[in-house]
Amino acid sequence: MSRCREALVGALLLAGAMGLQAQERFPGIGRAATPAEVKAWDIDVRPDFQGLPKGSGSVAKGMEVWEGKCASCHGVFGESNEVFSPLVGGTTDEDIKTGRVANLKRSDYPGRTTLMKVPTVSTLWDYINRAMPWNAPKSLTTEEVYAVTAYLLNLGRIVPDDFVLSDRNIAEVQKRMPNRNGMTTAHAMWPGKEIAGAPRPDVAGTACMSNCAVEAKVTSALPDHARNAHGNLAEQNRLVGAQRGADTARAAGAAPARAQAAQAAAPAAGKMPVDLLQKNTCTACHAPDRKLVGPSWSDVAKKHAGKADHIAAKIKAGGAGVWGNIPMPPQAIDAEEARRISEWLAAGAAP
Repeated sequence: MSRCREALVGALLLAGAMGLQAQERFPGIGRAATPAEVKAWDIDVRPDFQGLPKGSGSVAKGMEVWEGKCASCHGVFGESNEVFSPLVGGTTDEDIKTGRVANLKRSDYPGRTTLMKVPTVSTLWDYINRAMPWNAPKSLTTEEVYAVTAYLLNLGRIVPDDFVLSDRNIAEVQKRMPNRNGMTTAHAMWPGKEIAGAPRPDVAGTACMSNCAVEAKVTSALPDHARNAHGNLAEQNRLVGAQRGADTARAAGAAPARAQAAQAAAPAAGKMPVDLLQKNTCTACHAPDRKLVGPSWSDVAKKHAGKADHIAAKIKAGGAGVWGNIPMPPQAIDAEEARRISEWLAAGAAP
C-alpha cells in the first residue's frame, strides 16, 4: 500500500511540475490544459481505430437517424439532392472482394461518390462524429454515429441489413471497404511506410534574398470541356466560409447568360440584382418561383412586403425554423449589397 501511495504522490508532483513548467515558459499567459479539456478535443479516430469509443449501433437504428437528420441533405438512400454530391453508388461486389473500385479508372464514369473514394471506415466514423449533422455538429450520440455509419455501409452493400456495427467488429468491416487497397503510401510523407528508403519531399528551400523574380500569381482553372462535368460548383458549396466555388455553368470569364437576359429585359428601377445574387451565392439555395434549399424569392417578398430593414437584418444574422428545418447561416455580405437585395425583395422581387 505504501508503494502505491508513493507512486500516486509522485504522479501528482510530476503533473504539477509540468503545469508549472508550462506557466514558466509563458509567464502570465494561460495555464496548462486539464485532462478533461484535452479529452474534449482529442476525439479523432485513426485508421488503426485508436481513439474509437466503445459502443455499437444497428443498421435499423441508423435508418431512423438518417431519415430524421441526414436525408434532407444527402437523400434517403445517399443519392443526394440539390445540395451535396452522392455518398453511395459506383461500387460493386467485385470491388468489395478486391479492395479497388474499378469505376475510378473509367474516364466516362459520371461522378465519384464517397464510398468509391474513401479507403478506411474510420474516416466515415470520424467525420460523421465531428461534423454531422451539418446544422448541429457533434450532436450525435456514440450509438447514433455507429448506427449512421452502419446504415451508410449497408447502402453500399458492405454490411447486411441486420448488421450491428461496434468497436469489436469494425476492423472486420474495414476488410470489406471497396477502396481499401486504393490508397497509396508511396509518397515519402507520413505515414508512408516507404519513407525510410524514398527521397524526402522538398521542404528545405531557402528564400530568395536578391535579384528575385516578380512574385507569381497562383491561380487555378478548369478546361472548358470539364468545367461542368460534375454540376455547377458554385451551387454545391456550403454557405459558410470564404470558399464559394466557381460558377462552372458558364465559360470562364463570361457573364451569366441568365443575368444578361434578366438585366436586358428588366426596367431601370426595381430590377432583380442578379449580379449581387450570383456574387453572394444566393442562387445556390433560392430560386425566383420555387423552393430549393430555402424559400423562393416570391415567397419572401409576399411574407415581408415593405420590410426591407427586416430582410436585410435576417440576411446578415441568418436564422432557422421560419421556412423549414434547414437553417440559413449568417452571411458575410457587404451592408450596401444586403440593402439592395432586401429592397428588391421588399418591393415584390420583380424579375
